[in-house]
Amino acid sequence: MRQLEERDASAALKAIDRDRADLRRWLVWVDRNTSLDDTLTFIRAELEKHAATGEIAAGIWVEQQLAGTIGTHLIDRLNRKVEIGYWLGTPFRGRGVMTGACRAVVEYCFRVLDLNRVEIRCAAGNQASRAIPVRLGFTHEATLREAQLLYGTYHDLEIWSMLRKDFRD
Repeated sequence: MRQLEERDASAALKAIDRDRADLRRWLVWVDRNTSLDDTLTFIRAELEKHAATGEIAAGIWVEQQLAGTIGTHLIDRLNRKVEIGYWLGTPFRGRGVMTGACRAVVEYCFRVLDLNRVEIRCAAGNQASRAIPVRLGFTHEATLREAQLLYGTYHDLEIWSMLRKDFRD
């Protein structure tokens, strides 16, 4: 796992294209990332955020292939909290890849960014995404009814959290 760089744009777009239909079920950004230019724009923006705030957008590599990405979103320094987002391609699921990546990002958030709270938000029906915070010992705090509009349909959004004092590495 490492911060995405411009040289990764082609691999990232290929990974998105490979699983576009599946990713589109849960992620609204998929339709906004359809070209190499779109992917480069995203990576450049994430590199700027990383330099300015420490936020990360990391590629997850398995057997020299980009398997997915994981990143932090909207660091709130005042309240010392952040949200994690992630996706993983279908060929790499069920092997503990994302659980390990999430554990590493949570540790980064607590130890390097000195945050107190990490959140994961996932659509209530997305069982694969929901399994990650469950496996890592996050606490389910709420289900926000129809909080995410995705391609014309509202979805309930689950909020999971972990506090620094609850983190076990």
